[in-house]
This record gives sequence, structure tokens and C-alpha cells, in this order.
Amino acid sequence: VQLQASGGGLVQTGGSLRLSCAASGSMLPINFMGWYRQAPGKQRELVASISSGGGSNYADFVKGRFTISRDNAKNTIYLQMNSLKPEDTAVYYCNGRQAWGQNYWGQGTLVTVSS
Repeated sequence: VQLQASGGGLVQTGGSLRLSCAASGSMLPINFMGWYRQAPGKQRELVASISSGGGSNYADFVKGRFTISRDNAKNTIYLQMNSLKPEDTAVYYCNGRQAWGQNYWGQGTLVTVSS
């Protein structure tokens, strides 16, 4: 399985970005997919996740601002990020995890929020 992330960039405080992550290869669909982020000098942390059934989970620091969604037909997840803050600046990584534990990572996409 390969995960291809896209959509990062530079945005001003209060702006919006939409990240996409497309899964390809065998062993699809992936049961759980999500987004993690890692800021310089910090550990990677979960941002949001979504199951194949559509159930979602968010970190407290993005609740009400970010929305994760999933298109199972396209094996793609999205992260709509609104009201961005400078502290959201990080490399965002797409993650996929099968029910039996197989874990996949995409390449990171950089999100920079200027103040």
C-alpha cells in the first residue's frame, strides 16, 4: 500500500487548507486512516482519524476547526483545516492502519501558518 499526501502550503493565520491522501496498491481498503503532524522539535501527534465506516476522532486542539472525511470509492481521505493558527505549523503525515495491525505512512506535507 502506498499513501500519497498533498495539499500543504503556506497560509496566513485564520486561513484554510485542504489536505488529501490517496491510498493505492493491494490490501485495500484500509480500515483506519488519519493524519498526524510533527512540528520542529516535537513528537509526532495524532490530529484526526476516520474509520472505513465513517466514524471519526479528533485531537482536542483541532476540534471545531478541522474536519476529516473519507471517500471509500477513491480510497482517499481529506483534512479540511479552517481557522489555522501559527501553532498548526508542522509536517502533516497521512497514516493508514489495518484492523490486524499493519501500519502505513505517507510522505509528509508541510503546512506553514504565518502570523
